[in-house]
Amino acid sequence: MAGRRLKLAMAGGGEGAFIGGVHRMAAALDGDWQLVAGAFSSDPARNRRTGEQLGLDPARVHDTLDALLADERARPEGERIDAVAIVTPNHLHAPMAIAALDAGFPVFSEKPMAMNLAEAQAIAEAARASRRLYALAFTYSGYPMVEEARARVARGDFGRVRLVHVEYVQGWLSSPLDREGNKQAEWRTDPARAGLGGALGDIGTHAFQLAEHVSGLTVEALSADVTTHVAGRMLDDDVNVLLRFAEGARGTLRATQVAAGEENGLRIRIHGEKGGLEWSQMEPNTLTLRWLDRPAEIVRAGGPGLSPTTLPRLRTPSGHPEGYIEAFGNLYRAVAGSLRDDAPTGGALGEPDWFPGLESGLRTMAFVEAVLESARSDEKWTVFPALAD
Repeated sequence: MAGRRLKLAMAGGGEGAFIGGVHRMAAALDGDWQLVAGAFSSDPARNRRTGEQLGLDPARVHDTLDALLADERARPEGERIDAVAIVTPNHLHAPMAIAALDAGFPVFSEKPMAMNLAEAQAIAEAARASRRLYALAFTYSGYPMVEEARARVARGDFGRVRLVHVEYVQGWLSSPLDREGNKQAEWRTDPARAGLGGALGDIGTHAFQLAEHVSGLTVEALSADVTTHVAGRMLDDDVNVLLRFAEGARGTLRATQVAAGEENGLRIRIHGEKGGLEWSQMEPNTLTLRWLDRPAEIVRAGGPGLSPTTLPRLRTPSGHPEGYIEAFGNLYRAVAGSLRDDAPTGGALGEPDWFPGLESGLRTMAFVEAVLESARSDEKWTVFPALAD
């Protein structure tokens, strides 16, 4: 497979959808992928218009994913798609991922993995049975300075980790947009389409995945408070969690979409015995290091002293902003590299290379359920569920 562009099909992401366009831009960034097929919308007219706007062969634009998969399987091996990107609301993630994996196609899915842990486990079973790659769009893993933070923690720059604090603060759902015709708000606050969690599933999973990814530690227990501030809303819009990590570290996680005036405030701080770090998504090229015995340091994307694993994620010279699309592109590039190399998925739960896959998906869904269990309980601590290998 090396040397050729990989063929991509997309489920969801039709005309007017935000995340579908993001995926298409990211997939095109390095020339690794060519979008050749799609089932973009349950509305046939909208589906056809999207295919036309993207310049696709009408024969490869289908009204359903099942029809798309059947058509692709019938094509000669060299003409078939190489992967399916799933960019639908949450309730379709599991059935579509399982259908694609069962048909023999790798999957790159939007997060969260599924509606609940049981669905996530069914996806994992399908991935293992098909021996096909499954990847998740936890975008922030793709930022260069997130990798720099992870690498510095992993090599012990700060000593043993003691504190992990992560927050994802938005304000866009401070008013009842979900009842005022905003389509993005409507499905994210609808249990039938979003799943068990509102802000918890939408952005809390991002924060949780980032905390474990950068710290290298796993959460073992938590204590949570889950709130819905906007009257009549069916899912949470504000979550606060105390975290107990392996090896004695402690932390907090805050995820809210009702902090009026906030934009996309994802921030992580980690402290060890000798110092700590801070990274913010709204200032993504900067990693701040703070020390017990010397002045603070500012490490910049593209600047000197970066770790070897950070360098491949850099795309622009020092001083030129890199952001969301580039980080997304790093995920698509990594998925392409894994498919071309026919690389083993690795890891006890099949985590492919460095980018998020089955393990991240399963742990984030277990996190959602543990947070909700904790919020309902009078017990101070809820043990994080063990996940079978």
